[in-house]
Amino acid sequence: MLVVDDEAPLARLVSAYLERDGFAVESVADGLMAVELVRRWNPAVVVLDLGLPGMDGIEVCRAVRAFSDCYIVMLTARVQEPDRLKGLLVGADDYVIKPFSPKELVARVRVMLRRPRQADEPVIEVGALRVDVAGREVHVDGAPVDLTRIEFDVLAALATRAQVVFTRRELIEEVWGPDWVGDDHLVDVHIGHVRRKLGDDAADPVFIKTVRGVGYRMGAGR
Repeated sequence: MLVVDDEAPLARLVSAYLERDGFAVESVADGLMAVELVRRWNPAVVVLDLGLPGMDGIEVCRAVRAFSDCYIVMLTARVQEPDRLKGLLVGADDYVIKPFSPKELVARVRVMLRRPRQADEPVIEVGALRVDVAGREVHVDGAPVDLTRIEFDVLAALATRAQVVFTRRELIEEVWGPDWVGDDHLVDVHIGHVRRKLGDDAADPVFIKTVRGVGYRMGAGR
């Protein structure tokens, strides 16, 4: 997650709320630096202020869209419709008008990330882990891993959006469906099974990380 805003107090506030929700966050105040960081880091989401000095948010958005399909949320103090439309036309996915609630921004980001891009690669590699979503095959260090249907769906949900932290309820809705009724801790049982089959150390897992107080996300692998 990348926050781009030259108002340091606001950047810190937004970053703190995102981090509290389990996201890894970087923050910069310069448009050129933001473009370079997106190129090197490839964040899932860029929270981008429209009114940056020098290279403004519109220019940053246009530059990023030339090489990245990351989600872009514009922050703008401009309430006129043409200003908002300009951001959407150059590739922003959403916009939030200042002043805004950081909780609302985080909620919008989470909803956005639950709808992955259609262009997402069907084969995902996380270190030694390889997940073929289309072929429903999993390998670790080249060796096949035998997962049940539910176990594969849980792993695929996490791997497809590797920078996203899923709550138990979000995984339930993703894998079992929104109408499923039962104990959300069923997710913990299946996560445990997947970790064991992947050879993940229960005390210090590298493939599926626990984000305390939030849920689960993919790790960096090994």
